Amino acid sequence: MGTEQVGHGWRVDGRCTNCDVARQLAPGLVGEVAGRSAVLRQPRGAAEAAGLHAAAHACPTRSVRPPGGQLDPARDPFPMPLDDTGTVLLCGHNSPHTAGANSYLLRRPDSTSMMIDTPRWSPALAARYEAPGPVTDVLLTHRDHAAHGRRYADRFHARLWIHEGDLDAAPDADRVLRGTEPAEIADGVLAVPFPGHTRGSVLYLADERYCFSGDSFYWSRTTADIEVADSVTWYSIRELAASLTRTADRLRFEWLLPGHGDRRHLPHQEMAARIRHLTTRARELTPRPVDFTAVRW
Repeated sequence: MGTEQVGHGWRVDGRCTNCDVARQLAPGLVGEVAGRSAVLRQPRGAAEAAGLHAAAHACPTRSVRPPGGQLDPARDPFPMPLDDTGTVLLCGHNSPHTAGANSYLLRRPDSTSMMIDTPRWSPALAARYEAPGPVTDVLLTHRDHAAHGRRYADRFHARLWIHEGDLDAAPDADRVLRGTEPAEIADGVLAVPFPGHTRGSVLYLADERYCFSGDSFYWSRTTADIEVADSVTWYSIRELAASLTRTADRLRFEWLLPGHGDRRHLPHQEMAARIRHLTTRARELTPRPVDFTAVRW
């Protein structure tokens, strides 16, 4: 990720697409330099080294390179729990076919899991993700993250979900969400149609604690707030603002877990206040040309 650094330590090579994944996993060690990621300094201690190993195994272009150049499979932490409950695990191994999007496993009380969006595909990775228990559903947030959905669903004997607005990206989906009304798709799991980024974008809310937001909104380290990627909105920024207006008072969660952009854990009340403020700001946005370089990571 970024121009190649000289020396014999950790580095980022020139294949970087500036997807932000490594910066999320190794903050302070990997940063943005001239529109790409770069290793800012070498790790000090085991915890920082672990962060760089996580970044390397997640990077969709395999641009984060350890000393010696070869990744150590034994240092692969994925799927990686995001909190002490182990309810949500980050899949890592982000796929170049989903623009490097994050994907997640949502563990349920009956020891099954749901996969939200998809990591890169391989049988060995599929075995890792189903090791904690059967995966019953693959939930796609929108068309951009659909690349490996059918393969994972077939491997897991799971149901593949998508919204009708993006159905052409997964025409063989097993379950099709329709309209704009929220739907409970499993005990404690709510699908909230959220047109804007794409026509068929969906949020998935779990246990009034976790919000899997796809590319509808994310946590920006630059602004230290929840943001919409208005410079990368394929369908309609006005529809995205309308989705926020329609749902803002009904979105209850503590964890913001996007496809692109950073994750954040805050109390319910603060998340709710920030979503209300985002709704107000989004109403003032107007359509603009797609510009990936303008995203405020």
